[in-house]
Amino acid sequence: MDSDVTQPAEAQDPPVADTAPVDLTDEERGARLAALNSIIELMRPAVQADGGDLALISADVVSGVVEVQLQGACSSCAVSASTLQGGVDRILRDRLDWVTEVLGGVDDSVDPFVSESMGRGGYVPSF
Repeated sequence: MDSDVTQPAEAQDPPVADTAPVDLTDEERGARLAALNSIIELMRPAVQADGGDLALISADVVSGVVEVQLQGACSSCAVSASTLQGGVDRILRDRLDWVTEVLGGVDDSVDPFVSESMGRGGYVPSF
């Protein structure tokens, strides 16, 4: 007896992204790192103008994961998270197509009162 009920299609696995490591030559790795350092150096004066600094902690030019740290007055700055997310992260991803993730934080080893006295922006002590 024929049935008008259609059988559900078999579930298909979603396509798997190519996760094979990218083969980069030493020259390509060097070029990526040089471009990253150049952009970091372009951003530093803006952060330094408020008594802070921007440091490149690590960079994996193959996976695209970059780690930066805001230092100095940034450790007590109320907008340091916005600087990392809205500034550093956005600029690096916009200018370097290989950057996939930007990790960041602030150097909280600086005394909050010393940090507060370094800058000119809106600072909130982080006790």
